[in-house]
Parts: sequence; C-alpha cells; structure tokens
Amino acid sequence: MAAEMAMVKPISKFSRTTTPRLGNPRVASYNVKFSTITMSAATTTTKPSKKGAKQGIKETLLTPRFYTTDFDEMERLFNTEINDKLNQSEFEALLQEFKTDYNQTHFVRNKEFKEAADKLEGPIRQIFVEFLERSCTAEFSGFLLYKELGRRLKKTNPVVAEIFSLMSRDEARHAGFLNKGLSDFNLALDLGFLTKARKYTFFKPKFIFYATYLSEKIGYWRYITIYRHLKANPEYQLYPIFKYFENWCQDENRHGDFFSALMKAQPQFLNDWKAKLWARFFCLSVYVTMYLNDCQRTAFYEGIGLNTKEFDMHVIIETNRTTARIFPAVLDVENPEFKRKLDRMVEINQKLLAVGDTQDIPLVKNLKRIPLIAALASELLAAYLMPPIESGSVDFAEFEPQLVY
Repeated sequence: MAAEMAMVKPISKFSRTTTPRLGNPRVASYNVKFSTITMSAATTTTKPSKKGAKQGIKETLLTPRFYTTDFDEMERLFNTEINDKLNQSEFEALLQEFKTDYNQTHFVRNKEFKEAADKLEGPIRQIFVEFLERSCTAEFSGFLLYKELGRRLKKTNPVVAEIFSLMSRDEARHAGFLNKGLSDFNLALDLGFLTKARKYTFFKPKFIFYATYLSEKIGYWRYITIYRHLKANPEYQLYPIFKYFENWCQDENRHGDFFSALMKAQPQFLNDWKAKLWARFFCLSVYVTMYLNDCQRTAFYEGIGLNTKEFDMHVIIETNRTTARIFPAVLDVENPEFKRKLDRMVEINQKLLAVGDTQDIPLVKNLKRIPLIAALASELLAAYLMPPIESGSVDFAEFEPQLVY
C-alpha cells in the first residue's frame, strides 16, 4: 500500500455523493509463481517451497497483532454462580442473533475475483495484496482469541461461551475468504504457521473489552463507508471483495454489540475515574494506530477513490459517536485541534520511517530517533489531555443493531 500509485486520481473531498474521476488504468495479465506467505514477529527470512518462495512480511509496531488474556479471570467474571450482575437474558437474546447466522451463504466467490486480480498490475497489485494480507491476519487474530474464550468459558457460562465460539466462526469465515482472495494473486497465508510462530500480546480482560469493542466498531464503520462509497462510484470497484462489505460489516457490528453487553455486565469497568482514563487511552490508541497506518498506505485509498485523511476522520468521528453510548468518556475528535495533532504525528512518523531507511549504523539511527520519539510522545500526551467528552451509560437500550446501520 505504500507503493506509488499514479493510475487513479484521488477524489479531493470525501463524501457519499461525490463522484470522482477515474483515469484509464492499463489492463494486462500479471503472471507470478504461486507462493505461500509466512509471517513472524522477529524474522523476514525466505524459505523455499514446492510451489515457489515463502515470502516473509516485515512487521512494525503498527502491524496487526495476536492477543491473549487472563482466562482464569474471564471465567470468574462470567461465572453465573458468583456474579449476580450478569444479565443472562440479554446474552441469550444475543446468542439467538448469532445462531441465526445471517451471513452463512454470503461469502461465496465467483469468477469476478480472479478476473479482477489478473487485470491489476504493478504497484496497484501489490497494494491489494498487502491489504488482503493485513486484513486476513487481523481476522485470524480474532478467531484465535474468540475460539479460546469459547473453550474456556463452557463450564462457567455456556451462553457466553457459545457466543464466543460463534464469533470465532465469523472471524474464521472472514479470514478464509480473505486468504482465498490472496490465491487470486497466486499467494496464500500459512495460517498454521501464524498460530505457532507469532508473538502474543497479553491484555487483562477489561483491556480486551475496551480494545476489542473499538476494533469491531471501527471495523464496521470502515467497511460500511467503503461499501457506500464504491456503490456510489462503481468505477473504483477494482476488486469484488468490497461488494461483500455491506453484510460483512454487520458481523463486526454484532461483535461490538456483544462486547458492549459484556461491559454492561461488569459495571466496574465503566463507572469510575479509572475507567474514564482507560477509555480515553484506548480510543486514542486505536484512532492513532489507524490514522498512522492508513497514512502510510494512501495509495490503497486513492486507488479506490478515497481521500485517506478524510476517510479516516469520518470513520473516527462515527466510531467515537457510537463508542460514546457505552464508554464513560471519549475523546473530542470533532475538535479541529485533534486532527491537527494527528497530522503532526503523521509527519513525525514519516521522519521516523525515513531514519530507518538510511544507511547509518544502528547507534546513529537510534540517536536520530530520540528527539522524534519524544516529539511523538508529546503529541500523544497532548491529544490525550485534551478536554474529553463525558459520555456513556450502562442503562442504554437493549441490543438494537438497527440503530447503527
């Protein structure tokens, strides 16, 4: 996604009704050997395979990660015998939603996929490959976490356990669909290798709730925004996977609603001053990570006719409004100063990347990074300390997915 992309002219302003202009992309087949991609946290080595070279993918702090948690604490939190705050009727209603499995027959491919992939060449082809790689990794990460939670909670709370298992079904379906998309480009992620070789980041349960809720809701707003934009501007529909985003994003929405119910069942995670500080911290972490990541890959968004920063701010604002329904405090992301701080972080991050690309010895690189890291930390702290918006209520309406869509 970081590659230069000159085939498509980006729109100057993001909106649902703007109709961007598209140049005439060159159409040609692009033949490569089939390769299996492996990803690890510490290496980018290349190994031979029967069908081609195994390609390593360089990781950074912004790469999608795998998570684990304190499963014993999770069992205690949702033990129906010792926790009388649990609203089992709400969980049972959510379980019926997941059992319905609205997208059971949605992820069915057709010949458009391979045909579209064969028409992509050069930088734009690599852009889509990286998009599929990162998205598949993120979905597979969710699958692993939800699957283990479903297994561990079976005895203490079978209803919650089954919901986690059904969410792992959704994530596995998404990851498989994305990995199948990589096959259109003669590639495939080695998911078995990922499971064993990736480093796992530990989060306490309450942090899992904050981070995963935000991840699911921001995923919803990203997917539905891209879907609506491409529906209004079909000339930018370069690859058919985006046509599936309307139904796909409802899985993300349901997952987020479930985590909202989990937090309501644990009001201690929402109703004190520490909860407000942590809520703002995770909002900032998720928003900044997305903004920096996407600004490194503007070619992808330009390729589908979006202005990267305007798209991101739209997603951040909508996610923040949704999050304000449950989090006790959120950031004031609609204050123009917030975006100015994000843009300054992008400039600093670009300088950090440039230092990494120099031929200097490691000691010199690290010395050059020190003032930049300090400047980035200063911007992050300033954004965190901006006056927040008091929000949230554990008494808001029962599960109502139609409110968002």
